Amino acid sequence: MAVIDDIISIYDQFISLFPLEFQWVVSLIIFIAIVVGVFNLIKQNFIFLILLILIIPASIPILLSIFEGLLAFLQHIL
Repeated sequence: MAVIDDIISIYDQFISLFPLEFQWVVSLIIFIAIVVGVFNLIKQNFIFLILLILIIPASIPILLSIFEGLLAFLQHIL
């Protein structure tokens, strides 16, 4: 979780550069960019993700951990 804490710290430092009334706009833009990026990544590599889940059963907890970390970061943003 140290990596998530570092990312959140960098995000807090970045967001503090903007006035309070614009911080939600910047957060929304970052959130949309992350969602679009993850969607494009999944769309491009969808077959490989399915094969990864089918071939390597141990990848399911790893993917869940990645998505939980991403979700925690996105919840912190909003």
